[in-house]
Amino acid sequence: MAPSARRLGLWGPPTSTLDWCEENYEVTFYVAEFWNTVSNLIMILPPLFGALQTFRSGLEFRYIFSFLGLAAVGVGSWCFHMTLLYEMQLLDELPMIYSTCVFVYCLYECFKQEKTVGFFPIALLFIFSMSVTLVYLQWKEPVFHQVMYGVLVACLVMRSIFIVTWVYPWLRPLCYASLAIFLLGFLLWNIDNIFCEQLRASRRVLPAGVGVLTQFHAWWHIFTGLGSYLHILLSLQIRSTYLKYRAKVKFLCGVWPTLHIEPQRTS
Repeated sequence: MAPSARRLGLWGPPTSTLDWCEENYEVTFYVAEFWNTVSNLIMILPPLFGALQTFRSGLEFRYIFSFLGLAAVGVGSWCFHMTLLYEMQLLDELPMIYSTCVFVYCLYECFKQEKTVGFFPIALLFIFSMSVTLVYLQWKEPVFHQVMYGVLVACLVMRSIFIVTWVYPWLRPLCYASLAIFLLGFLLWNIDNIFCEQLRASRRVLPAGVGVLTQFHAWWHIFTGLGSYLHILLSLQIRSTYLKYRAKVKFLCGVWPTLHIEPQRTS
């Protein structure tokens, strides 16, 4: 990452091992990276609504934990980008590992009887997440965290593609939409890292309203937040279909996707 401008704000000098491309304290004295912070709302508000809707539908708690895990990532990322403190960085990065482990459990245990608990995969994912945590606390190398997170995401991608290819092919649009949106966010994340100096130079000459559109790390939050949310909907629909509930994706106010599940089962 390119070094940020020497601005200091409410939270003092950054202590995190990462400092992203957005200029520090450029918008307000109170938030280190304003756009990288507020863009996390997409990972906080919709998942909280999803958790509430899942609870009201009486579905398994693993999916409530999935939504709450995504919201926890959003809250941690908000705190990290607002402060650029190392402790807040851990509050962002470690929940990424934990919540994705929940996603993996849900997707790999989707074809089991209702209300069964897979103790072996839970133990395996717990050991994995704790091992990553202990290593990362000692070896403060962001690339290690990124690789471990990538391994979990790869497990999700392979399992999702297998299911929509061989089991429920009519779910391909939702699966591929989730994957494509997530990959778009990952592409913008890399552009933000690699071409940071050029992006910062362009923001100095572009109008403020246009320059903010080049905050690609904020777009990473938006697209990966939406992609992760759609993945939870996909996982929920796979599980609901297996348990013979009628599940259908609908759009709240014609914009935001939600999953509606009828209480009565199909024959």
